Amino acid sequence: MYSQKQDYLSSNPLLIQAANNAVKKRIELEKFDACLMARRAGLAPDDWQADLLRSNARQLLLLCSRQSGKSTCSSILAIHQAIYKPDSLILLLSPSLRQSQELFRKLQDFYNALESANLPQAVEESSLRMELSNGSRIIALPGKESTIRGFSGVSLLIIDEASRVEDALYQSVRPMLAVSGGRIVLLSTPFGKRGFFHSEWMDGQDWQKVKITADQCPRIDKDWLERERAMIGDWWFSQEYQCEFVETNDSFFNYADIHSAISGEVKPLMFT
Repeated sequence: MYSQKQDYLSSNPLLIQAANNAVKKRIELEKFDACLMARRAGLAPDDWQADLLRSNARQLLLLCSRQSGKSTCSSILAIHQAIYKPDSLILLLSPSLRQSQELFRKLQDFYNALESANLPQAVEESSLRMELSNGSRIIALPGKESTIRGFSGVSLLIIDEASRVEDALYQSVRPMLAVSGGRIVLLSTPFGKRGFFHSEWMDGQDWQKVKITADQCPRIDKDWLERERAMIGDWWFSQEYQCEFVETNDSFFNYADIHSAISGEVKPLMFT
């Protein structure tokens, strides 16, 4: 009886057409809403994640606590770009190759969870690279200038643990977006009042900035946070979970004093 019903459903042209139309409608909706694709993969985005996945901002800066879901959110953005914008080049950068691999693995898991024959298929895949049948490429790289200088026309650049990436690397990758008009996502916890991540958060223009502390994440237990504070101390806890830029331990002058000493009214000395 079950097999007869299955045969009827699979051979009925009206039902087949209705199913195809439903798939086309879903694809059209997902094309403009990465949040819908995330839910189809079994994820339930937090409100801030849903807002971010629906954002059209070209520059995104995520100052988010450990285990808040910032890497997951970035992975969804990356695979959505690859699927729905053919011939995209997406680069995943982190301070180390291992960290880039972890971010890439999340992306792979998300892609595999979609399980749809209607998606572009992976024609080449390794632990560091995925190429889809629509020409899109996703490549995970370590944060070394020598490994990334050959890339151009980047559609989406994601820099994980950005507060720990060298300033020189950041300055060398930004030009990759100049011609393509691609997007950039910086995500990290703070690491002292230093570096480009701190500067962009404090003074950067044209960024959509998102700050999520540990107590704003429903998946992190409050009692666990109190035990963690006692374990690692206030200096680390303030950065890793409260997303505060605190003074670095090795600084002779604090950031506020240095910042207040800078004046645009003083003419620079010119030597001839």
